[in-house]
Amino acid sequence: MKTDIAIIGGGASGIFAAIIAARSGGKVTIFEKNPRVGKKILSTGNGRCNFTNINAGTHNYNSDFASFALNKFPPKKAIAFFEELGLLSKVESEGRVYPMSGQASAVLDVLRLELDRLGVNILTETCVSQIQKNGDGFIVVTDSGEKHFAKKVIAASGGMAAPKSGSDGSGYAILKMLGHTVTPLVPSLVQIKTSKGIQGVRAYGRVTLEDGKTDIGEIQFNNYGLSGIPVFSLAKHAKKGRSIFVDLLPDYSEQDVLAFLKKRPTQTMETYLVGVLNKSLGQMLLKECGILPLSRMSDTLTENEIKKIASKIKHWRFEITGVMPWENAQVTSGGVSLDEVSCETMESKIVKGLYIIGELLDIDGDCGGFNLQWAWSSGFAAGSEAVNV
Repeated sequence: MKTDIAIIGGGASGIFAAIIAARSGGKVTIFEKNPRVGKKILSTGNGRCNFTNINAGTHNYNSDFASFALNKFPPKKAIAFFEELGLLSKVESEGRVYPMSGQASAVLDVLRLELDRLGVNILTETCVSQIQKNGDGFIVVTDSGEKHFAKKVIAASGGMAAPKSGSDGSGYAILKMLGHTVTPLVPSLVQIKTSKGIQGVRAYGRVTLEDGKTDIGEIQFNNYGLSGIPVFSLAKHAKKGRSIFVDLLPDYSEQDVLAFLKKRPTQTMETYLVGVLNKSLGQMLLKECGILPLSRMSDTLTENEIKKIASKIKHWRFEITGVMPWENAQVTSGGVSLDEVSCETMESKIVKGLYIIGELLDIDGDCGGFNLQWAWSSGFAAGSEAVNV
């Protein structure tokens, strides 16, 4: 088979690149190992697909490399693109954008319908094992031994996160064979495991690593450790054996907390922090401070004990034992070295005619629609350029 553009991977970035290239008249073929394209899209945003964020900018990513593509295809263009396909959206807290229907399937459906309308050839259950440079083009080799000729190749096979969706990291090996460097791969936007846990409790707070990296938002305490958006944002920096600190009252100083505790009415320790913290969380914190039994009356607390409670509320230390595995991760941190790819076109500086997009690159964004926006922006850059050159 011969095609103008072979796209390796039918995830978000690959689908988008295919649509952009096909709209410009290119003959496009997607090679996808799953029975259908876009499987990972269905699980994003807890099944609602937070497909962009109106606040997305370079500061939401690990590198300025993302700036050119984001400026070329920003969130407002992504929203307009999907509206053109018939998908209405709504903006929710912190700029997150969701389909009006609240269904991730709606995002995938309109993309698949556009692929059909444009006549994009999709080869599902087709695993690519090798890409060979062949004169001015490429030979795409599948696991079954089939060979397909393409003038250009867009690599969009995803990273290591959520392997059940088909992201198994195989694309990195293919790109290494073509001479590319892959930086260390780490699970990102994932839960942090700690030496102690509290099952099923949520609380607003600030989390801070020993190196000073910090974020604020809803924290979920689980039996294995910590979860929630602020925890996800720090996970790629979490180091086993180091500490993560939780501030349960980030809007108050430690002195404010101390003064408030001193004014509490006399009661048992079981209810001492009711109205301040989640009841279960508060009792766990008191146990951590050694304030036992909980039947003890609060008027027996010493000055030092009250200071200890206030300090724990503001600086609760958890020892990091690791992060949850790739199966739990939403994104891959690390990937193809950005020094080897054009930030304007996504074309490889090592292999002419090869484009690398999405999660394969050493680009990862914050939690909240930023990584899907990168998929659209990088896909737009590569899809536009692969046809025009």
